[in-house]
Amino acid sequence: MINFNVPTHNDKTIEYIIDSFATGHVSGDGKYTKLCHNWLREKMHVDTALLVHSGTAALELAAICANLEPGDEVIMPSFTFCSTANAFVLAGAKPVFVDIRPDTLNIDEKLIEGAITDKTRAIVPVHYAGVACEMDTIMEIAQRHNLLVIEDAAQAFASSYKGKALGTIGDMGCFSFHETKNIMSGEGGLFVTNNTEFAERAEIIREKGTNRSKFFRGQVDKYTWVDKGSSYLPSDIIGAYLYSMLEVADKVQAKRISIWKKYYDAFTPFANAGKIRLPIIPDDCTNNAHMFYILFNDLETRTKFISFMREKEIMTPFHYIPLHSAPAGQKFGRVATTMDVTNLVSDTLVRLPLYFDLTDYDQERVINTACEFIKGL
Repeated sequence: MINFNVPTHNDKTIEYIIDSFATGHVSGDGKYTKLCHNWLREKMHVDTALLVHSGTAALELAAICANLEPGDEVIMPSFTFCSTANAFVLAGAKPVFVDIRPDTLNIDEKLIEGAITDKTRAIVPVHYAGVACEMDTIMEIAQRHNLLVIEDAAQAFASSYKGKALGTIGDMGCFSFHETKNIMSGEGGLFVTNNTEFAERAEIIREKGTNRSKFFRGQVDKYTWVDKGSSYLPSDIIGAYLYSMLEVADKVQAKRISIWKKYYDAFTPFANAGKIRLPIIPDDCTNNAHMFYILFNDLETRTKFISFMREKEIMTPFHYIPLHSAPAGQKFGRVATTMDVTNLVSDTLVRLPLYFDLTDYDQERVINTACEFIKGL
């Protein structure tokens, strides 16, 4: 069986995890968490980087920092994971769903302004498959309407837009280190910001609403409860796992990009013939090879492809059920535009296996099996 994803680690992973126990501090903000913070700030050129226990937690932390109130609205795509909306629903806000672009499958920036009301407080661009949204336009709209921009960069680690790391362009950025991501720690996430006010508050929210971090830095003589918050700290065991992967991030990225390009080259003739559509990467964006997907022309063909591949013991899953059509999306959100592109993509997109330890042999098997099906279309 060739799985869609297989988590990875390296020789240092177990060594660092064992060492985290030797430090006598495996709870939050230990040795390896701090090493990760330093690495991430330096590599991403961001002022504040805080590890949290998941990408979902990073979004929840950002939603609290945004100081949302019941009735406030937050604009986002419907073609995304439920965490993107859940974080803001928990804060009392209403997700407002906007259709996506047919090329990048990101939120259609041309539709955002028409979704803005006097209740709108933020825009949440989701960088699908690690490819950047049109951030210049989104930031200009946000500035003109005095809105926050909170980047859902869960899939976008090591990817950029016009030379700037994704997640660092808006007011706040949220990443995931789940085992399905390029750089992983099993579970884990990251909150980043260059805004001093958000940075100070995020540190407090992350520590259950206390000024505990200031106490450990000697800035206060005792710590106490000063704001709303939760326990968003990951254990230092997660930090140890993550640091072992950050150290080899370039190697991981190079391998993933090589796999992505091999897929792209193999399927290009079928795309040219109109049988499928492949990912599109705009000139201003980098491709971090988080995902390789194929778009078929209709739901029936996609369904047959998944079944065909499964019979050959190759897992090729589709992706999101759009949030606007989900029961919770209908209950908690509203739709601001037609959803024609979102609905079509949800019916026709399929993802191929892509992970660091995918062997050349297994990738060739995926390609040959997929080509066998597509040739028959």
